[in-house]
Amino acid sequence: MTNQDLYSVLGVDKNATQDEIKKAYRKLAHKYHPDKQGGDENKFKEVNSAYQVLGNEQKRKQYDQFGSSFNQAGGAGGPGGMNWEDFARAQGTAGGGPFGGGFNQQNVEFDMGDIFGDLFGFGRRSSGGRSRSTQGNDIQTEMQVEFRDAVFGAEKLVDLYKYKICSKCGGDGAEPGSKIETCKTCQGRGQVERVQQTILGAFRTASVCPDCGGEGKTIGKKCTKCGGEGRAKESEKMKIKIPAGISDGETIRLAGKGEAGQKGTMPGDLFITIKVTPDPNFKREDDNIISEEDISFSQAALGDKIKVQTLDGKVMLKIPAGTQSGKVFKLSGKGVPHLRTRGRGDHLVTVNVVTPTKLTRQQKKLFEELAN
Repeated sequence: MTNQDLYSVLGVDKNATQDEIKKAYRKLAHKYHPDKQGGDENKFKEVNSAYQVLGNEQKRKQYDQFGSSFNQAGGAGGPGGMNWEDFARAQGTAGGGPFGGGFNQQNVEFDMGDIFGDLFGFGRRSSGGRSRSTQGNDIQTEMQVEFRDAVFGAEKLVDLYKYKICSKCGGDGAEPGSKIETCKTCQGRGQVERVQQTILGAFRTASVCPDCGGEGKTIGKKCTKCGGEGRAKESEKMKIKIPAGISDGETIRLAGKGEAGQKGTMPGDLFITIKVTPDPNFKREDDNIISEEDISFSQAALGDKIKVQTLDGKVMLKIPAGTQSGKVFKLSGKGVPHLRTRGRGDHLVTVNVVTPTKLTRQQKKLFEELAN
């Protein structure tokens, strides 16, 4: 091992992250494990030794510094020549029993549940024989919504092309009239068990029944419409309620409205991301509405009442005498409804004093008199 580059042994770059190193190790450990058909004990030793160094950040730093002389660098010691039986035995006494996650004697982390679980068949078992992979997929889509519909809420139609429960077989995958029987191989459990002898002892393993695919039942004839899946792709129009106060970019989740799962398994969810069309008169900041109004020099100086367009229609706004350009007036409760609580935001009106650019002689004379 000292004449080999440890990164090359694991097939990773020298800048690889610890997660990348760990994934590469697990893949190669599965591939070369001696108890697996086509395994290679020598390769397994090399992979194991390389990971004992690169999988430990401190040892990896020393290896990067000293390279092939890592064994003679002192301190933490070299990668060692632990064979695969010693490796498994050491792991069995670390982290709480055989194949428990933990650290071996050289403080290198291993997940034996992943390695040996795939090799011997034990590990994560699915409930009821069905795997989650048969669950229906989630659907993600976007919906364009007008500004006022986002403010006050609305109902919209969405047209989807997705997997739905098969209308011919009702989702069981069987041709109408065809018999559905309990699987004789697994007796309806969806799994078959066997005892396997390994160098680590006898293990009772469970795997998905090859005859029923984990369903626990067999059908005489598959549905001609869905091919036995219990679902088929069709168009569906749905009414979607847009809640008042929703913002641009927010997502609505509709549980169970995604694609149907195979043979009656759980459907996925529907996620709709809202895209709000901008309004030419109003801007939105959180739950406040922002707008601007122009007033004349005389209105600003003497005061006045002006009509202001709000989401609820026009209202009168009092302009006090001496108002400066840029002054912001608040119309309480005239903003956007709060999405998750009661009440509404405010409408903030900024007034701009318009300075006249073309004056008559009389107007110019009046301004000169004011200036004096």
